[in-house]
Amino acid sequence: MQVHTRHTPSFGVARVTLSPGEAVQADAEAMLACSFGIKEARQGRVNVRGGGRTTAVFTAPAEGGWIDLAPSHAGDVYPLEFNGRAGWSVARGMVLARPASVRADAQWPALRALFGGDSGFLEHYSGSGSLVLACAGPVDAFTLESGEVITVSPRFLLAYPDAVQCRLRAVDPSGPQSVRTGEGLMLDFAGPGTVLVQARTRSR
Repeated sequence: MQVHTRHTPSFGVARVTLSPGEAVQADAEAMLACSFGIKEARQGRVNVRGGGRTTAVFTAPAEGGWIDLAPSHAGDVYPLEFNGRAGWSVARGMVLARPASVRADAQWPALRALFGGDSGFLEHYSGSGSLVLACAGPVDAFTLESGEVITVSPRFLLAYPDAVQCRLRAVDPSGPQSVRTGEGLMLDFAGPGTVLVQARTRSR
């Protein structure tokens, strides 16, 4: 699977090129166009921030093919590359397309420790290949040196790798807080590593 983007960062479109018989899971409603012969199998709806969406598996015919994916909202599309060794924690609801070689780790220990038994605003992925993210704005990268610490609002966070240390804390311990949405919370990150953020939020 190869990913090429265009019209970024304002109105990104991702072209996913598939080898013969290769498949990709994607947001069914984002399918703009595809080469002839691509097969689509609907999988049902999943809940994401701001509502739900229908996922589907798109499979290439014997000669291979491509599919163009355009998110319903303005912003960037960003292929996050997995090397088969390190995983990434990704903001929930940001995944536009995922190959079978990248898996979702529902019980990732670090996130269970971060959020307790609740379903938080992050998901963990690992494997190899390109995980295509649909962002609310341009993507910025903060490259942290060893021991360098920054604070990021959950509303803008996109993803961070396993090597980066993360701490979740309340802005005001007496105020409202939600691990499902990130309301009233902040994230502290310590390097070395790279933290990805989106320069806009969908609420805007």
